[in-house]
Amino acid sequence: MVDKKTCISCGTCVAICPVGAISFGEDGKAQIDKNICIRCGSCQASCPVSAIDIDK
Repeated sequence: MVDKKTCISCGTCVAICPVGAISFGEDGKAQIDKNICIRCGSCQASCPVSAIDIDK
């Protein structure tokens, strides 16, 4: 769901997620907890580098 090569760790997705499903992993990149994610698309729409694809 998050392309680790494209993610710039800006935190926009973490801030906008309404259910707190996104955090930074040990690698410093965003990661989405699929058990919490409601697939609203907010993170995908807000990512400045299009690193998130909720359909994957």
